[in-house]
Amino acid sequence: MKTIYLDNAATSPIDHRVVERITKVMTDTFGNPSSTHQFGRKARTIVEEARKSIAKHFNVTASEIVFTAGGSEADNLILKNAVQHLGIKHLITSKIEHHAVLHTIEAIELEFNIKVSYVDLDGKGSVDYNHLTKLLEDSTEKTLVSLMYINNEIGNVLDIGKVCNICNENDALFHSDTVQAIGHYYIDLQKTPIDFMVASAHKFHGPKGVGFAIIKKGFGIKPQLIGGEQERGARAGTENVHNIAGMQTALDIAIASLEEDAQYISELKRYFINGLNDLNAEIQFNGRSGDEKDCSYIILNARFSLNLPMFLFNLDLKGVAASGGSACQSGSTKGSHVLNAILSKEDAEKTSVRFSFSKYTTKEELDYTIGVIKHLI
Repeated sequence: MKTIYLDNAATSPIDHRVVERITKVMTDTFGNPSSTHQFGRKARTIVEEARKSIAKHFNVTASEIVFTAGGSEADNLILKNAVQHLGIKHLITSKIEHHAVLHTIEAIELEFNIKVSYVDLDGKGSVDYNHLTKLLEDSTEKTLVSLMYINNEIGNVLDIGKVCNICNENDALFHSDTVQAIGHYYIDLQKTPIDFMVASAHKFHGPKGVGFAIIKKGFGIKPQLIGGEQERGARAGTENVHNIAGMQTALDIAIASLEEDAQYISELKRYFINGLNDLNAEIQFNGRSGDEKDCSYIILNARFSLNLPMFLFNLDLKGVAASGGSACQSGSTKGSHVLNAILSKEDAEKTSVRFSFSKYTTKEELDYTIGVIKHLI
């Protein structure tokens, strides 16, 4: 049976060059990077060279990079530190953030009794920047804004520069979950001064279980994991040397081929949209995922005109892997919190599927997928 992977926003296939780098480091450099002998020093060199390389891509210093087990840990580290150690008393976010942010903020709100505000969204899930400005102007306490650069379900792209300016004008800190953007968009933190951002290597063809936080110089971060002085005291635990090396390699590759990959994947997405439109004119695209300008070129969230039970399961039976966006195919009684926040109850109950593409996706695979969808609907 033909198998087609269209769930790259969930995780991406690891690049063979990354596998080779990881294998070499695992084989040749097994020392603990905290050890002072030659085996440890060799491992430490790999970790610090990776830190410098990653920092260079974002125009920051190596000391601003903290390695973590992924984006969720990095979000937790930043948000909890902001309240516990940086004096934040007011958090502003949206109802469609990743649960690594939403659930962390909910927990912080309960534990520390801080104020949480949710910025208004339009019908397509885009932030109301005027409302964000008003929330900040009306805030009387030290505030942090947490808004994701690219929504992981509908692909909406935040005007990150505009949010930076709004926060700067109102003396607020800005944290962005940039997991879906890193490796796919250029980010220069000298031009776009986000205070805190995060990455997860498996979103850009790197290994799972490793990521990083970028924390602007001057903010003292204290560890959430206690037990050692690794990562300059920001995170206890022996560094995941081989995966850090693999992440460096994956990011180097992604940045080097970014424009070429973006053009190729954008063309694939347009091709797939046209194919779906030709198939059924009633297919809609959630959020701004059908737009070229305001959406990630990787993500397309399609809404069918009916509730189609077992649709994702039947796609999988035909070899096509994608993600669901409503209760009927996700197995959840609540469905997608993102779609529930921006769609009418009637539309939220219809079958929605997130297709997400990569440099490995082909037009032939999309043709096959459209044929399968035609059969299923």
